[in-house]
Amino acid sequence: MHELAVTQSILDISLRHAGEAGAKRITDINLVIGQFSSIVDDSVQFYWDIIAKETIAQGARLHFNRIPGEMTCNACGHTFRPTDETFECPACSSVTVRITKGEEFRVESIDVE
Repeated sequence: MHELAVTQSILDISLRHAGEAGAKRITDINLVIGQFSSIVDDSVQFYWDIIAKETIAQGARLHFNRIPGEMTCNACGHTFRPTDETFECPACSSVTVRITKGEEFRVESIDVE
């Protein structure tokens, strides 16, 4: 359900920037979403179609660019992409790791007319 609040934020950001640019219509919004973020594309799209109605963003296409996750081992410093089965460091087998990429969520760009 948190996708509703996230989608509202996307709309607010888009409308604010489009307004500052004097745009008459928002056509496309490009989003960057990390693998480890809990954002569900279909849910965002569902809410978007509802909340963007009767705004200059109605009908705008959402583009979801997924960024793969990356972890760094705290024990040996090795950086790697985890598998679905384990977050274990492939270099030293430590499970003491931290996420260094993949939690992103941002509006990358907005296309307007």
